[in-house]
Amino acid sequence: MKRFALFGAAALFFCASSHPGFAQEKSCRQNNPVNTLEAMWDALGRCWQAPVGSKGMEVTVRFSLKRDGSLYGKPQITWLKKDGSERERKDFVASVFGALETVLPIPFTESMGKAVAGRPLTIRFSSRDPNEKTL
Repeated sequence: MKRFALFGAAALFFCASSHPGFAQEKSCRQNNPVNTLEAMWDALGRCWQAPVGSKGMEVTVRFSLKRDGSLYGKPQITWLKKDGSERERKDFVASVFGALETVLPIPFTESMGKAVAGRPLTIRFSSRDPNEKTL
């Protein structure tokens, strides 16, 4: 059986500048069936906006999905950059979990559902400081 190492180690960086709040709207959900990893990562990040005052914050979340694209178990924070106050960190994490709640379930094709079902997925949400240099 071929292992999909990408699933366990995949990370996607969502870069956002500070926005006035973090609106999660149902309109940001994926409507067409997803058949690739790239489309899945795009769909997962579509509903997220960084909260005001979160520049420089990052959180990595590990979770699994079922064949139907719904959440399997509870997401776990595996890493949190300790910038900002406790309240700002809580708001940042709440924005991430709120976005996941809004976007899931992701409609998968049958083959994509079989490929990702039960595998650990890791995603990083990052609100970059606009003054931060990137390579």
